[in-house]
Amino acid sequence: MKTQETLNPSKLRITIMLIITAVILSIPLVAMQFTTEVNWTLLDFVAAGVLLLSTCSAIEIVIRNVQNSNFRAVLFFIILMALFLIWAELAVGIFGTPFAGT
Repeated sequence: MKTQETLNPSKLRITIMLIITAVILSIPLVAMQFTTEVNWTLLDFVAAGVLLLSTCSAIEIVIRNVQNSNFRAVLFFIILMALFLIWAELAVGIFGTPFAGT
């Protein structure tokens, strides 16, 4: 008699987050094949991957450890705003740090 193995919710969320990260990183990779306006280097892909995976990890930690839904929503908002601000800084330099893109 075979037993059916199912993914627990945590593993399923992590799998979905990894797939979403791969899809997001594939967008500039595909765009580079069709236009010269998108010009990412290996360092750009690594930085974006680290940023996206660390955001996914932070969201997973919040989901596992925070029970209050209001506090959880606030933490999600803070994590996503940090992602967007760091991404914008690396892309165009909205704050003018040495890490700013040009």
